[in-house]
Amino acid sequence: MPGLYRSSPGGPVYVRNAWYVAAWSTEVTREPTRRIICEIPVALYRTRDGRAVALEDRCPHRGYPLSAGRLVDDAIECGYHGFTFDCEGVCVRVPAQDLIPRRTFVRPFPVVEKDGWIWIWTGDPDRADVAKVPDTHWMTDPAWATVTHSFRFECRAELIHDNLLDLTHESFIHTSTVGDDYIYRHGITVVVDGDVVTADRLMPGVAAPPLYATTMQLEGLWDRFHCTEFHAPSFHALHSGITGQGRPREEGYLIKVMNGITPIDAHTSHYYYAFSRNFGVDQQWATDELVEGLRTVLQEDADALAWQEIGLQSRPAGEFDVLIAQDAGVAKARKVMQRLLAAEQGAAATGLEPVAT
Repeated sequence: MPGLYRSSPGGPVYVRNAWYVAAWSTEVTREPTRRIICEIPVALYRTRDGRAVALEDRCPHRGYPLSAGRLVDDAIECGYHGFTFDCEGVCVRVPAQDLIPRRTFVRPFPVVEKDGWIWIWTGDPDRADVAKVPDTHWMTDPAWATVTHSFRFECRAELIHDNLLDLTHESFIHTSTVGDDYIYRHGITVVVDGDVVTADRLMPGVAAPPLYATTMQLEGLWDRFHCTEFHAPSFHALHSGITGQGRPREEGYLIKVMNGITPIDAHTSHYYYAFSRNFGVDQQWATDELVEGLRTVLQEDADALAWQEIGLQSRPAGEFDVLIAQDAGVAKARKVMQRLLAAEQGAAATGLEPVAT
């Protein structure tokens, strides 16, 4: 199957009408910061009343990054010649003259701040639907404890999506933390609901993996489960955990793993990771164990996918992945992504709005 982020001959393409994680809330301050999102440079900062703002990070005068400038009240001043833009991207000052040229503006982006995430909409602002921001309420629920990490992955975003939808790799890459041979011995059930692909795996009567056994303080055999929800094109919620044999999942030790995957360009990605748990909430030692253990997991993924990216860049044209039964979630997710891309590309070609499917 061809790469999802490439078109020929136009180069990389991305689903634009979507919410992407731009940063953690704590990363956006009164000091402008820069992000590259789907190859778009973005300047992020806060107004005096705390509202997050996102503007295209390129002054129209000479292309200087606005994030390298400074804030003047709630406006951002270019550090090269002082052109100043308000929160909507409107130029309000050109120091060298009173007349402001009509084309002197920068693109503003819709932003939503929720549960510690800063979400940005990279497409048509009139289509930005706040209801489509994924549910991550466990991040701020006092009944849950959360660990977060951020990584830059040296690979295309689709490889991270594949990695999260096929967790059999845990048996081979994450042997010291969350992996075990029994994972690949159990199949998955895949359901597609609109733009959401769910891949569910139940592993009955198994031992807890090393990291969970330590932090959950478990012995013996349990029912373990993974349920990955891919909210195309940018977010995965992994509902996982361990419960007593034959018991309902909600009675067990529950984990919500939230993964914000934001393309930087055709070969690199931002990865925003949150791990929320309903056990040992007040146990700092368990949190400390998870911080280090999950850092190991993410670094192992980062290393593996960087190698995979190298392999794919040298793969001959016309040679595609060999998919197996365990890749059912991967295959269905790719079809959803292709549909979203085709709808946007078709609308761009015709000048019409894409039809909801």
